[in-house]
Amino acid sequence: MGYDLPLAFTALLLLLTAGVAVLYYRRIRRAQEGYEGAKEVVDDIIVSFNKQLERQEGAVHALTRQVESLSLGRGEVRRMEDVEGRLRDVAASVAKLSESGVRLSEQLDRLNKKNEELASKQTELMQKMAEVEGAVRSAPVAPEASMEAAIPIRRERALAPLTETELGVLEILSEEGVKTAPEIRERIRLSREHTARLMGKLYENGYVERDTTKKPYTYRIKEEMLKILKKTSRADA
Repeated sequence: MGYDLPLAFTALLLLLTAGVAVLYYRRIRRAQEGYEGAKEVVDDIIVSFNKQLERQEGAVHALTRQVESLSLGRGEVRRMEDVEGRLRDVAASVAKLSESGVRLSEQLDRLNKKNEELASKQTELMQKMAEVEGAVRSAPVAPEASMEAAIPIRRERALAPLTETELGVLEILSEEGVKTAPEIRERIRLSREHTARLMGKLYENGYVERDTTKKPYTYRIKEEMLKILKKTSRADA
């Protein structure tokens, strides 16, 4: 009976922390999905902008060749003025496209900063969760059955932000050891860009370690995540 009050307080603290963490992670996931969607749109706009710029450059070259081929006779003066007017129009269009490119670049920089802020907040949240878990472990030890009931909550909270593909990558690394990005891409059957973003996310969020001393980079699952996955496998069994 002497452990009832600390145990009840510990269970309540865990439930509150889990609830806040789930809500916060959902917001972070929505923000990250919005960022990736916006980034794809910006990439498409930049590609379209480059194509328009190439077409405008082709038009400038064509008009330049026409100017060089024109004679300076009296009957050609009016045609020369028309060509000069077209060149001015093309120059104005190129200037507008350049301004649009600058604005798109600024928007992309803002999106990158927001993504960095989200990653920083996620790291802070994970640190706070680790502090709470440390406080729980330092609390009076309850009977073995009660402690085992709290362990799945911590495991679920650590793995909750991950998608099925990301969990699959962690399982591959835990079972087969160090892998390069191309080797992982062959296993999960995604594009090179998508695989690079996925591995970058797992690295930034502290799930894997990365060796950059040689290329292609190699990835290895962190020891604490390996222990969590092993505990999860035993619990599922």
